[in-house]
Amino acid sequence: MDYSIYDAIRSGFKKVVFIIRKDFADDFKNIFEPKLKGRIEIDYVYQDLHSFIDGFTVPADRTKPWGTAHAVLCAKNVIQEPFAVINADDFYGRDAFDKAYSFLTSQCKNDLFSIIGYDLSKTLSENGSVSRGVCEVDAQGNLVSIAERTKIYRDSNNKITYEEGNKKFEVADDSKVSMNFWCFAPSVFPFIEKIFLEFLAQNGTNPKAEFFIPIIGDKFIHEGKGKIKVISTASKWFGVTYKEDAPEVQQSLDRLISSGEYPSSLWK
Repeated sequence: MDYSIYDAIRSGFKKVVFIIRKDFADDFKNIFEPKLKGRIEIDYVYQDLHSFIDGFTVPADRTKPWGTAHAVLCAKNVIQEPFAVINADDFYGRDAFDKAYSFLTSQCKNDLFSIIGYDLSKTLSENGSVSRGVCEVDAQGNLVSIAERTKIYRDSNNKITYEEGNKKFEVADDSKVSMNFWCFAPSVFPFIEKIFLEFLAQNGTNPKAEFFIPIIGDKFIHEGKGKIKVISTASKWFGVTYKEDAPEVQQSLDRLISSGEYPSSLWK
């Protein structure tokens, strides 16, 4: 998250909104506010099971949050400008933030959003299979659909493969995948709210059901509300899917520091 905020600031972003749980807000603020004071505007929102449910009764056995799209909806009252959404625990790379900022300040509008698309080959783990949202992209570079593919790995023939049922399918190395880096106009909030209420009506009693951002993207496209542009990035994504990934992630960051891309201490 520190690297994402650092990259966002130098790409031009002026504000960061943290979507967190209220029960650790004080500890969180004590960590980040000294680092970021004077560098970027900060705001906080708290994802709560009772937010934006419009009279729906939360099941007694529901403990987990409603999901990433609901988390974004919780920021409705503090965001009035085009904005990007990222995961807190992924490394996205500066190029991704540069391209997101350029889109948000020059192209984003009520009927045109975007998603940062990573080459599938740059998001794999050497320590096991991964799940990825593989994007189908039309000839104009717009998103058609996102298909969640599980058990993706590079096989013994150096081909990227995913498994579905008892069958294996090959996927191109440069297939674009979503790592949950989205760009929206604030007009998305009433749309998310509408779809969330539909989600509650259909899935609200299922304690494990989650309202994810790709659901919003899919509905936005298929309800004819607009288009979602897939913006390719040259950045390599880093993440710790398996504990064995951690040393390689650290080595990758060390190489970026050695090359001068990042200082050894981000906030000095």
